[in-house]
Amino acid sequence: MSIQSQTVAEFAITYSRFLDAEGHPTQDLPESLKNADTLRKLYEYMVLNRTFDAKAVALQRTGKMGTYPSSAGQEAIGVGVGAAMQEGDVSVPYYRDHGAHLIRGGSIEEIYLLWGGDERGNDYATLKQDFPVAVPIASQSLHAVGVAKAIQYRKQSRAVVTFIGDGGTSEGDFYEAINLAGVWKLPVLFVINNNFWAISVPLSEQTICKTLAQKGIAAGVSGEQVDGNDVLAVTYATEQALKRIREGHGPHIIEALTYRMCDHTTADDAKRYQPPEEVESYKKEDPILRLRNYLVSQNLWDEEQEKTLYARVKQTVEQAVHAYESIPDQPPTAIFDYLYATLPHDLIEQRDILLANLGAHHE
Repeated sequence: MSIQSQTVAEFAITYSRFLDAEGHPTQDLPESLKNADTLRKLYEYMVLNRTFDAKAVALQRTGKMGTYPSSAGQEAIGVGVGAAMQEGDVSVPYYRDHGAHLIRGGSIEEIYLLWGGDERGNDYATLKQDFPVAVPIASQSLHAVGVAKAIQYRKQSRAVVTFIGDGGTSEGDFYEAINLAGVWKLPVLFVINNNFWAISVPLSEQTICKTLAQKGIAAGVSGEQVDGNDVLAVTYATEQALKRIREGHGPHIIEALTYRMCDHTTADDAKRYQPPEEVESYKKEDPILRLRNYLVSQNLWDEEQEKTLYARVKQTVEQAVHAYESIPDQPPTAIFDYLYATLPHDLIEQRDILLANLGAHHE
């Protein structure tokens, strides 16, 4: 017996890039990315990201900072997304988005304080409505949906941008978040940093999906892939997505393909599981070298500018380190100061006990 059927829905996930691994254009650049100052700014912030990042690892190794998650090799994602955001947008990050924080006006000192265990690192001087870094996997996806609902309720032309790693997209929180975002048509952009490793678990053991962007299909959320080592592709895709989101077209997913050229955190040893030949091959995809090659080819960058940039960045990072190491310690009672606007009775009691013990210790 012949069974008749018909296709009731079809979907496609597109992939885009503007620069190949050597920095050669793969297509004509959009007008928004032809401005020389814009291109140089993207390059300079990726260099700043990598320089401060390397210093953070060094601080941890010398006992001056806690466990730290490097973003080495993934700078194009944070910098590209952050560059495309507007001042009124809200960032709801996970722990590898330092580039977005910096290019949007955040400070290096704040990042060092956070990973040094000082809660004052979350009290941003300028980005007052951005959320603090989320270390629990995927919980930030739900926070972003809550913020987006508030923006929608207030009828504001703003967008929420939240980041997540490839491993985080296997969490229930992520699925719940994209489902609700789709149902309510919320103004939120989900950016997936697909660096192919969820700590020691490769992407092939996390999901059978050909792309992570397609996970949004069942939730009614559009999605696309971009070359996450091409900062121009990341910036442009984010600009276009946020424009549609602010116009009321609902949520979107950008899956940025990159590679983690570092340990998952300073508590990890990636050499135990990352094939050395794989790591070596991805060094050729370096996002910083890629954009530099393009700038040089367009006569927009030279060795003198390179030397000046690195000298300036080094000084900036050293000043941030000095500020971080010089800040006075907080009192032990600070552990109670960031929990509630008004402490509940049981925590007041605990705080009083701590104060009494501190007083006894000093007698």
